Amino acid sequence: IVDEFTGRLMPSRRYSDGLHQALEAKEGVEVGTETQTLATVTLQNYFRMYKKLAGMTGTAETEAREFWDIYKLDVVVIPTNKPVRRIEYDDVIYKTRREKYDAIMQEIEEMHKAERPVLVGTVSVDVSETLARMLKRKGIPHQVLNAKYHQKEAEVVALAGLKGRVTIATNMAGRGTDIKLGEKAIKCDKCCISCLDDCDQCTKGKKKDECLTDPLCGLHIIGTERHDARRIDRQLRGRCARQGDPGSAKFYLSLEDNLMRLFGSDRIAGAMARWGPPDGDPIQHKLVTRAIEGAQKRVEMFHFDIRKHLLEYDDVINRQRETIYSIRDEILEGKDLSERIREMIEGVVDTIVNTCTTGKYSENWDWEGMSGEIREVFLFDFMLPEEERANVSKEDIREKLISLVLNFYKTREEQIGAEMMRTLEHQVLLHILDKNWKDHLYEIDALKEGIGLRGYGQRDPLVEFKREAYGLFEELLNTISREVVRNLFGLRFRTEEEKRKESAMPVARAYKPEFTTPEAAVVGARKPAMAQTEMSGREGFMTRNTQMGKPYQTSRE
Repeated sequence: IVDEFTGRLMPSRRYSDGLHQALEAKEGVEVGTETQTLATVTLQNYFRMYKKLAGMTGTAETEAREFWDIYKLDVVVIPTNKPVRRIEYDDVIYKTRREKYDAIMQEIEEMHKAERPVLVGTVSVDVSETLARMLKRKGIPHQVLNAKYHQKEAEVVALAGLKGRVTIATNMAGRGTDIKLGEKAIKCDKCCISCLDDCDQCTKGKKKDECLTDPLCGLHIIGTERHDARRIDRQLRGRCARQGDPGSAKFYLSLEDNLMRLFGSDRIAGAMARWGPPDGDPIQHKLVTRAIEGAQKRVEMFHFDIRKHLLEYDDVINRQRETIYSIRDEILEGKDLSERIREMIEGVVDTIVNTCTTGKYSENWDWEGMSGEIREVFLFDFMLPEEERANVSKEDIREKLISLVLNFYKTREEQIGAEMMRTLEHQVLLHILDKNWKDHLYEIDALKEGIGLRGYGQRDPLVEFKREAYGLFEELLNTISREVVRNLFGLRFRTEEEKRKESAMPVARAYKPEFTTPEAAVVGARKPAMAQTEMSGREGFMTRNTQMGKPYQTSRE
């Protein structure tokens, strides 16, 4: 997978829901297994885990509101180390994308003849490849920096500031690279752009207006399209005129660009039609630049609302995540889980009793269902005689069951040893916790996909998501407790005598096809063995015993 905007390769990422397997089958490569989410967290909640949070970037000012709303962080603007010698031209807008590309080619050709280094910033890998083909037809030497030439990135950037160099790059945000100018790329020692002296006394004989109109030095930035966020455009502009160096930046747009087509103001298209510039002629005015920045602000607010909405949903899962991971940390740190196991046992007993004792009168309670549930989870029979059921209360049943279950668990612990039981508790709880948490994340993803449709019923999807996610989490905790208790009570250890008997048994030999055996004889020989295995499996799994509190014999190990 290649990032469409930065051109970075993402080798560890795969599409979900079978889409990646479909692509692998289409391309004729080995089809990998489908991935499942083991853990999930948003970047916002990940950063919130830090006790101290701070950062430094050159483009945080435009996102100051989001930093405060999400992280409660102030944005402080620090003045530049040296005066900025960058010329920022007004945006140039064309009617069609083809006219825009032709103007970009002309600009690159002029700068190349003037021996100025040029950096062309594109929004996607596809656009960078298109411009590279056009430059190749014009015979202008150039370098392309995207996913295909990722290994050469350091070398390309190191040479991008030399005289007459042309470099085409995808999104420069986050690359953190300084393009160092070559000696011949800086034509004047003192730049009139940031000069505070009197121009009449300038020894260079260079007027400020002339320098602004036709700069002959420094790196020239050409933007082929406005990004959705002003921050990314500023990062592209910031590749020139760093640390007091000279430079200039200019953006070329068209009405067919995504930003202009989806979010651009209708006034821009109206101005193009009213002023009626000939085909191929652009509009270049501060009003157009301000209108485009207004469109970018609307896009930024739109994306900010999406991120904030996503964070509201993730905050619900974050509380569940903290609960599950706190239990997991106790397991990995080797803490004593006996008290937590006791709570799970009592919770399972409470669930069984509350489920089977609905109603006011005991004769209406589900005694058979209660007995079956206890038999399935704790592997012993529990059935009160008919004459005792009339005067028994729900609390009496609960206390009696908890006493029986804890005594049985204590007996198992004495048989295998306290240390072995603690080890088993860690292993069983960790395995069941991870397995059910994976399934829970899968259910939460499915819930997120369809919860937005609740809005058609005049119900808030976020409130509905909180309610249903809470129900799923309660069900998750009950399932974990039930499976942990059932596994711990169902474990059976082989005695030394059983191990000796197994080692003394003859080794079974596989049937060899070279020996000719009649088919009827083979079938006749197999039937008793299959029947015997099936019968022994049923008998070994559970032996009925009607005495209250007598444990079952199981074959699970």
